[in-house]
Amino acid sequence: MLSKTAVLVSMAALAAAPSWAQDTRAELGLTGGWTFSDGVSGNAVRASDGNIYDALGPKDSFNFGADLSFFVNENVSVGALFSQQKSKMVATGTNEFEIGDWSVQNYHGIITYNFADSDAPARPYVFGGAGATHYGSLSFTGLAGQNREIGGETQFSTTWGAGIKIYPGQSVGLKLGVRWTPTYIKSDQTGWWCDPYWGCYVVGDAQYSNQFEFSGGLSIRF
Repeated sequence: MLSKTAVLVSMAALAAAPSWAQDTRAELGLTGGWTFSDGVSGNAVRASDGNIYDALGPKDSFNFGADLSFFVNENVSVGALFSQQKSKMVATGTNEFEIGDWSVQNYHGIITYNFADSDAPARPYVFGGAGATHYGSLSFTGLAGQNREIGGETQFSTTWGAGIKIYPGQSVGLKLGVRWTPTYIKSDQTGWWCDPYWGCYVVGDAQYSNQFEFSGGLSIRF
């Protein structure tokens, strides 16, 4: 009797093992691509080279990143995302001047919705998240030949994206996606708004630095 019971338990365990092995608990994404970036505008300044500059921002450049997500059910996962854009700070106006090498880093917590079944060969996805964008410091030589330095800054930002993961095999697949990260930088005063009850206060026009990322890479599920 005991031997029969042991055999039945063993068979049940062997039958359950493949389905357990096929369940995806987490996904790791490793990506690289290109980021189209914009900066913010400000007061026009005439530099020593005779040109007028009125905007500052990162130059379009290569990016790389990684994300790790854990599934709470078959379609929804929660995780974290890191990306870095190796760029240059650029002043623009009547001329474009590259000030120096500049690194822009993103740190976000994300929630992802994955379409289709967990074992489907292709899974479209959308995600959203919140966190911070860090603009690194840089040292450079000014137009007049003097050594200058600009400190780094971290600002709150959100991130939004979509894409598709294609799995020719069980564990490793191809990941293609797009992502938009708007980062609040400052507000410019545009005037006053007055109300007979609340009184008067300054009205501002918010400016955001936007990153539009196109990337591809690997998706590893385990």
